[in-house]
Amino acid sequence: MIHYLSERLFRLLLTLFLVLSFAFVILRLSGDPALIIMSPDAPPEAIEAFRKSWGLDAPIWQQYVGYFVNLMQGNFGVSMKDGVPAMQRVLERIPATLAITVPALILQLLIGVPAGVYAALHHNSRVDRFLMGFSIAGHTCPSFVLALLLVLIFSVTLGWLPTGGYGTLQHALLPILTLSLSGAAVLARFTRSAMVEVMGQPYIRTALAKGLSWRQVVFHHALPNAAIPTVTLIGMMVGGLIAGAVVVETVFSWPGEGRLLVTAVASRDLSVVQAILLVVAACMVIANLIVDALYVILDPRLRSGHRRAEA
Repeated sequence: MIHYLSERLFRLLLTLFLVLSFAFVILRLSGDPALIIMSPDAPPEAIEAFRKSWGLDAPIWQQYVGYFVNLMQGNFGVSMKDGVPAMQRVLERIPATLAITVPALILQLLIGVPAGVYAALHHNSRVDRFLMGFSIAGHTCPSFVLALLLVLIFSVTLGWLPTGGYGTLQHALLPILTLSLSGAAVLARFTRSAMVEVMGQPYIRTALAKGLSWRQVVFHHALPNAAIPTVTLIGMMVGGLIAGAVVVETVFSWPGEGRLLVTAVASRDLSVVQAILLVVAACMVIANLIVDALYVILDPRLRSGHRRAEA
């Protein structure tokens, strides 16, 4: 198991390095921060002085090497707009993002998994078709459309919730619902497929033939085996939540990482964008590493296979 996880850790760290490298190159090819921050009407001397003070006049390979050298020393750069350390700007926004993404993930699990299991146990019934139809609609609806639809219903028509802002539970409800509904739909479909496949396996029929109750077969045999691919999906959904937060936080004026990323990209605040991508990529790497660990725990074949390999 240790060999398995160390191999996964190496791959995830390599992924993190490649993501940061790709972001570094793309950000510098997408536009000149000096022209955006100082305005194209600024004197050429001032623009050139700005580039020189931030090291933008150096060749891109020198900037690249300097960026990773600074990272190894714990220096994540400084915001070009206000001179505040970039990581400080990012860390200030993390609580706001967690306030909607963590409840959204919990809500996805509470809705998606039971709905998928129930649909699988009532395969091809009206309830199954209704749940899967609803999940397809939730999955295909874009986040910004769903957000605007919820605002139209609960804010404009009913007047129950504010259209945006930050500070109270009422402000957080619509962003949480927007983030959770799409993920719950995907999770319901995936859980149903996994449960239908498991329920058709010979060992399920054998367990029933031995006299085990339906509840014992479902909870002790079907669910643990169906949970193996579902856990992998949950790890991927963490990335989906982070990506969805960019849209949702912008629509609802929620002061989290997603909204900061949009404003930082628009103003070409390179250090802030790179710091956000570093935090986001690290969260996804850690989430996938946890999923790999759970995968080994849930699947005995991986444990036995690695024991034979080590022997």
